[in-house]
Amino acid sequence: MIENTVKEWHAIVASLDATGLDRILADNVVFHSPVVHTPQAGKQLTTLYLAAAFQVLNNDTFTYVREVVSGNDAVLEFSTIIDGIVVNGVDMIRWRADGKIVDFKVMIRPLKGFQLVHQKMAEMLQKLTSGK
Repeated sequence: MIENTVKEWHAIVASLDATGLDRILADNVVFHSPVVHTPQAGKQLTTLYLAAAFQVLNNDTFTYVREVVSGNDAVLEFSTIIDGIVVNGVDMIRWRADGKIVDFKVMIRPLKGFQLVHQKMAEMLQKLTSGK
């Protein structure tokens, strides 16, 4: 089951279509942002953060470079270049038995990349929530 969810996750990321998240996120999913102190609970908030990340991180340089899947957990390492800065990170994802994601954690490095992502995510979240 988890391999199907990983495959669907990759398809959603490749399409940049956040509406596909509705199929794979559990209603009670918890999102752990690298830039927000507290976990964000619920499908709506998680979708918002992931939709913003699609716009900030996914460009023609974005690629997953390593994938480790075991049981109901996956760690997907990614790399991208934003404004000339190489950003490296991992998506740590946990599914329940039906394949719905219940926990999603993102970690980013190096510090310069983290700071840039923080700035761009704040701008994108503002844009997405203001409807502009």
